[in-house]
Amino acid sequence: MKLGKVIASVVGGSTAFILASALTATGTKAATVVLDFEGVGDLNPVGNFYDTAPHDFDITFSDNALGIVDEDAGGSGNFGGEPSRDTVLFFLGGSAARMNVLNGFTTGFSFFYSAINNPGFVRVLDASDNVLAQIDLPTTPFNGAPDPTGQFSPFVPIGVTFQGTAFAVDFGGTVNQIGFDNITLGSATPGTTVPEPTTILGTLAFSALGGSTWLKRRRKQQG
Repeated sequence: MKLGKVIASVVGGSTAFILASALTATGTKAATVVLDFEGVGDLNPVGNFYDTAPHDFDITFSDNALGIVDEDAGGSGNFGGEPSRDTVLFFLGGSAARMNVLNGFTTGFSFFYSAINNPGFVRVLDASDNVLAQIDLPTTPFNGAPDPTGQFSPFVPIGVTFQGTAFAVDFGGTVNQIGFDNITLGSATPGTTVPEPTTILGTLAFSALGGSTWLKRRRKQQG
C-alpha cells in the first residue's frame, strides 16, 4: 500500500499540509501554546493536567484521552522518534479524543503524529461545534526513525491554518493505533525541532506494514 499526499480538507479557507521546511520553536508568537504531555504519566488520563498549575492553560481533555510513556523510558508505549522527551497522547475508547480550550485560539493548529496501520483525522471546531478545519491523516512510515524498540516511529509534523476562533479539537482514528505529540495552538508549525524534513517526507512514499502492531504494547499471557 503506497502512502499518498496528505488529504487536505478545505473548510472556510483552511489548508492542511505536511511541513516542508525546518521546524523550530523559535520565532513563535507569545500566544502559541505547545502541549508535550511530559509529566502526565503512563496510561494516566490527561484530564485537567493543562488546567492546573504550573501549566494552567485552561485546556482540558475528554476522559478517553491518555498519556503514554515510551517503553525505552519505562512505560508501555510501542513508539519512538517522538519530538519531545518520552510521553505522547493516545486514546483507548471511542473514535476520537477531544481537547477543549476555554479561551479559544486562532490562526493555526499543528502537531506530530504516528499511525503506521490505520489512518486518522483531526477536526478543529468553533464554540458551536462547527468545523473550522479538518485534516485527514494518512498512515505514516513503519520504523522510519531510529529507536531501540518502538514501532510507531517516527512522528510526522503536520499543521493547518483556519479562519475564526477554535474552542475544541477532536483527535480521531482507531483505538490504540494513533499517537499525537507537541500539539501546538496558534501556529501551523509544531513547536520543536525535528529530523530533516526531506528524510520525513521521503519515507512517506513507503508502505506501512500489517495490522498486528499496537501503540500500547499488550502484555504476554502467562502460560
